[in-house]
Formats: sequence, structure tokens, C-alpha cells
Amino acid sequence: MRLATRAALTVALTLVLAKAIAWWLSGSVSLLAGLTDSLLDSAASLINLIAVHFALRPADEDHRYGHGKAEALAGLGQALFIGVSAILIGLQGIERLQAPQPLEAEGVGIAVMLLSLALTVTLLLFQRKVVRETGSTAIHADSLHYRSDILLNGSILLALLLTRFGWQQMDALFAIGIAFYIFWSAISIVRGAIGVLMDEELPGEVSTQMHELACAVPGVLGAHDLRTRVSGTRWFVQLHLELPGEMSLSEAHRHCVAVEQAIRQHYPQAEVLVHADPPEVLTH
Repeated sequence: MRLATRAALTVALTLVLAKAIAWWLSGSVSLLAGLTDSLLDSAASLINLIAVHFALRPADEDHRYGHGKAEALAGLGQALFIGVSAILIGLQGIERLQAPQPLEAEGVGIAVMLLSLALTVTLLLFQRKVVRETGSTAIHADSLHYRSDILLNGSILLALLLTRFGWQQMDALFAIGIAFYIFWSAISIVRGAIGVLMDEELPGEVSTQMHELACAVPGVLGAHDLRTRVSGTRWFVQLHLELPGEMSLSEAHRHCVAVEQAIRQHYPQAEVLVHADPPEVLTH
């Protein structure tokens, strides 16, 4: 996860430099949109790097559930940066649409956008691997806005090509379209981060499978009150296990451990807390 955040920051800073040079030489407003986005990507990736550093710290006496929610806070910060960039890009696009200007050095801009696409695709492939292995909220949020960069960079490339063939207004129109897409990405990130901060349940199919895994352990009569939440890369699961009333405390404990292991075998990122209930408790 730390390597993924460093890679994202390195890519963002490289693209800032390349796009700044290309924009300076060409005057393209869509390239300016890309430069603005990369600047904000750099700031967001820096926030992400700091957040992941805190999120990976082990639990302590003041944070018994760890520091994983720092990732969700980073996601909110990223969404703010992305939303601001969308507004700035949209305003620049409208201004250029009202007062079109010829572009220069389109070839440099096209080369820079091809480089941007190559670096972004490479970063996304690496981030996808990290998210698949860790389930990191912060890396996933970072991946979402770099994924939007594929569309953004491709749009800028297309705009530069069309402008080169005489379609001058395409540069501004593409910039406005990109602004709307980036703003929608910001909303998606906010929804995901708020879900984590508000202890939103895991998807229904995951909870259902956990319930089935618990009930499949020999000797277990049933399970109820299964609750889940996410904090960073960790899942916290708690449930009540229905066991025969005549079962000894030691046997009940062994069944609880077996249920915990069954769930963790399928979901290694889960921390499971099991409470045993005799059937007669449920009838009252």
C-alpha cells in the first residue's frame, strides 16, 4: 500500500511537469484542464500517502479498532480536490468556448498525452493489484480518479487531434465534458468514504455467505444478529451463535472458534467476534 501511494505521487508529479511544458507551448485549454487535474492529483496522492501511513499503524490503547478510517478521511480530501478541479476546468472551458484561440505546438501536446496514457495505465494496473490484495479504501479512491484520468487524457488527445484538423472549438468542448466527468467521480468517492465513516454494512451477499458459513459448522443450530463494518483494510464482524443449552462452556468456546475460523478462511481481512446463545434465550 505504501509503495502504491509513492508510485501515484511520482506519476502525478511527472505528469504535472510534462503537461505544464506542453500547455505553455500550445496554449490548449484542454491541456490546462489536464495540468490542473494532475496538480490536484499530486495533492490528493500526497494526502493519500500520509493517510495510509496512519491507517497501517497497529491498534493502540486509544484506537482499539486500529486507524483504518484515516483512509476514508483521505478519500473525502481527495473528493474535495477533485471537485474543485472539475469546477476550475469547466470555467476555463466555457471561457475558451466564448473566445476561441488557435493552438500551437500540438505535436508536443499529443506526445505528452500519449506519455500520460502509458504512465496512468501502468499505475492503474499496479493499484488494481494492491486493492485486490488489501481491499484498501484509500488506494481504491486513488484508483477511481486515476481511472477517470484515462478518459481525461484520451479526451485531451482526441481534442488536440481534432483541433489540428481545424476543429478549434473541440478543445473547449472536451474540457467542459471532462469537468462533468471528474465531478461525478468526486461524488462517487464521497459516497464510498461516507459509507466507511458511517459504519455501513458490507454487501448483502457477503453477510449472507458469512451466515451460511457459521451455520454450516457441525453442532451449530443457527446464527442471528450478524453485523459488519469496514475500517481501512479490516472488516469487523460480530454475530450471535445458537448452540444447545446443555453444551459445556468449553465446547461452546470451541464452536465459536470454529465459526470464526470458517469465516476468516473465506475472508482473511475479517476480525470476528462471536457470542453464544442457548435456544431458550431466543424464545423469551
